[in-house]
Amino acid sequence: MNILRKAIWLFTLCLASLDGSLVGDGVRRTGSLSFGWASESIVPNKPVAIGGQYHTRISGEAHDPITVTALAIETRDQQGVIDQIVWVSCDLVGIRGKTVGNIRKLVAKSIPDLDVMKIVISATHTHTAPAITDANETDLHPYDFAGSWAYRIPDDRQNIMRPSEYLGFLERQIAAAVVGAWNSRQPGQLSSALGHASIARNRRAVYFDGTTRLYGDTKNPNFSHAEGTSDDSVDALFFWRDGQIVGIVLTLYCPSQEVEGELYLSADFWHDARKLLRERYSAGLFVLPLTGASGDQSPHIQVGKSSEADMLKRRKLSYRQEIARRIVHAVEDVADVARESIRAEVWFDHRVEKFQLPVWKVSEQRFAEASAIFNAGKDKFDRLTSPDYINWRVSRTMMARYELQKTEPYYPAEIHAMRFDDLAIATNPFELYTDYGSRIKARSPAAQTSVVQLTADSPAYLPTERAVLGGGYSARIDDGVVGPEGGRVLVDETSRLLKDMWAPQR
Repeated sequence: MNILRKAIWLFTLCLASLDGSLVGDGVRRTGSLSFGWASESIVPNKPVAIGGQYHTRISGEAHDPITVTALAIETRDQQGVIDQIVWVSCDLVGIRGKTVGNIRKLVAKSIPDLDVMKIVISATHTHTAPAITDANETDLHPYDFAGSWAYRIPDDRQNIMRPSEYLGFLERQIAAAVVGAWNSRQPGQLSSALGHASIARNRRAVYFDGTTRLYGDTKNPNFSHAEGTSDDSVDALFFWRDGQIVGIVLTLYCPSQEVEGELYLSADFWHDARKLLRERYSAGLFVLPLTGASGDQSPHIQVGKSSEADMLKRRKLSYRQEIARRIVHAVEDVADVARESIRAEVWFDHRVEKFQLPVWKVSEQRFAEASAIFNAGKDKFDRLTSPDYINWRVSRTMMARYELQKTEPYYPAEIHAMRFDDLAIATNPFELYTDYGSRIKARSPAAQTSVVQLTADSPAYLPTERAVLGGGYSARIDDGVVGPEGGRVLVDETSRLLKDMWAPQR
């Protein structure tokens, strides 16, 4: 019996070693790090509809570059490849699952030795970038939430690039960045550190009557408090060659929407941050910004506006420049600490799973309301005002969801989890309320944990129970595919995945 048990144990270890994650003694494989960077412009050559508001905005010129930045990472040892990833950050309001799928198909033709499921695409949530849905799309899936948010192009504007044309251009540019980063891989080192910057503000104001309003008036005598907390963490991952920083991955728990209502294209405060970081470290520095769990946050000042405005005047800065200054200070504060832990041999583990999250069920009452709005507008939707047109499209989606949830009660969320030594990074596709990110961090076995939202798809907000009770935009069923029930599953499953990645390997 002992001989049989030993044989089974050895056979199991041999099988495990075939997946590139374990060696024969049952210990996870560390490997030599190589990485490459690339960046591409995603500025269109014509005006476009801008995403992020209820009303149609047509872009003028680009105020500052909007780009995609790609980082390719691979670890190897004498047995070959251990693991890999290509992470892409986009100056966009979101990224749709169908876009991610198209990009993976493009890349597969050029890089046969890359597992295209290891391509991770995230958005910074700038509200001054091209729209990602075309009003003429006919194959919209009810759980493709971004499909509800399409903008009508004015008939008298013949020089405008339609969203469908822009999406084709976007896919080619992202694929080019992925290929460029992958083909530029060279040996190097990495290190990580935790900084802090006061940027995010909870944007949901709670009143004494129990109601909640997004960007509610805090000077109202009935204002009680902000609904939730904020996370001022700045998770930094530094990449080094010859003792110099060549690139930085920064997770900030705040969307980049300081100038969200403008009529120009802009990367918002991340452009200013990139500029300052390049002035500080090197002109060729790559900066890959990620948005941490912050569905209920924004950089807009909710309390103390006059004192903040006075400080901006005295510093001679715009607020987006002030945000960039705080980001740079957070990086400078930890860069020397990070330098002390540079390593070329890295324990890197990247896992991809589909979490089956219960969808937020459309009630019979909401179905009836949606049906009434849809039927009232279906013969005149070309004459509806912009907000009414979006509401009409959302109502159409609510009707489709009501039928689909009977046979497809789950939303398949693509989740990526990474381990870089004792740093964990876990993604999700939502505009995830900060409370969920806090729960994942609290339960994580890692020394430092990053929770990155707006990755691989755009099913919109995932609010908490208390947010739903308070109501208001971002906490209604109209504003997201998955509700609090699914949020709890997301936290549980993410925690389970991270725990497994940190489990003893014998």
